[in-house]
Parts: sequence; C-alpha cells; structure tokens
Amino acid sequence: MIDYIKGELAELTPAQAIVEAYGVGYALNISLNTYEAIQGKQNVKLFVHEALVTGGRDDSYTFFGFASKQERDLYRLLITVSGVGANTARMILSSASPSELCNAISTGNERVLKSVKGIGLKTAQRIIVDLKDKILSLGIAQEVSAGTAADSTIPVDVRDEAVAALTMLGFSPAPTAKVVTAILTDDATLPVEQVVKLALKQIK
Repeated sequence: MIDYIKGELAELTPAQAIVEAYGVGYALNISLNTYEAIQGKQNVKLFVHEALVTGGRDDSYTFFGFASKQERDLYRLLITVSGVGANTARMILSSASPSELCNAISTGNERVLKSVKGIGLKTAQRIIVDLKDKILSLGIAQEVSAGTAADSTIPVDVRDEAVAALTMLGFSPAPTAKVVTAILTDDATLPVEQVVKLALKQIK
C-alpha cells in the first residue's frame, strides 16, 4: 500500500496532479482544495488513497492524492457512506474545505451538503448521521484545512482548464462550457478553482 508520494510536481490541473518520483510519473486525482494547496509548488508530498477498479478485461488502480492526512481521512469516511462514490466524495471535497465540511456535518447543516451536485436530501442526511460521531472521535473537525490562497495571476486558458476539470469529474462538456462562460462573463478575474467551485453548484 502506498501511503504518500513525494517528488516533483510535473503537471497540475484542478482535477489531477502528476508527481514524478524516482523517474516514475504518478497520476493522482485531486480535489480543488489540494489543487489550491500545491499550486505554484515545485516539490510536493501527497497522501494517497488507492482505489481498485474491477470489471472489464483488466483490473486497475486509481490513485487519489491529498495535501493533508486530514483531507484523506475525510475522503475515506465519505466513501463509506451508501450512495457516495469516489468521484462524488472528491466533488464534495472540491465544493467546501475540509474544515467547512466537517463543521457542516458536525452541526447537521444539510444545506452545505445539498449544494453539491448529485447530493440530495436523503444522502445529505445519511452523511451527517453516519459520519458525525466518527469525525468528532477522529478529531478531524479540529484540524485546519489545506491552504486556500489562490494565485492572483489568472491563466489565459482558465475557461478551458475549468471545463476540462469538470469534464474529468463526469460532466458533459457542452453544458459545462455554457455555465463556465456565464460565470467568467460575470467576473473574468476569477481563478480556475473558484470557477469550478461555482460551476459545481450550477450545472444541472
């Protein structure tokens, strides 16, 4: 089992990081919180969750990377909840910081959870019921979330990056592009991670 990968950040998008360690490039699916925490860094350390994908001709491993152990712990708790899969858990962590999410769960704030695409009232209630005591017992709720300071320099291809990230999360490119365009029309200064966060709440 891989606990973490430490090395040079070779490539980075809001949905994926490629870390080169000892000549091997590891592709890790990441949340927006992790993206914000490692953006602009040359060397990173990402805590890994391995997911075995079965079916088809071959089994394969998918790596998820997290900037902190606390975010990984929270991700692992989320995927234990019925109805919350790997990508849904990553989407939840992309919509709110770990501390915000823990606060919502510990206080029973269904609204925060329901704002995430694909999370209805029943699933939100299930997350709260299943995880409230676990979060408090593990002390995750007291941890400080990964850094959220965004790079003030907005990339020229912010729209394409946002659409690509949302497509990797499972959304159709055409309607996603419309939502992203509308968001940037209202505020062209938004960084890509903020655009993705806003789009996650608006895509139908």
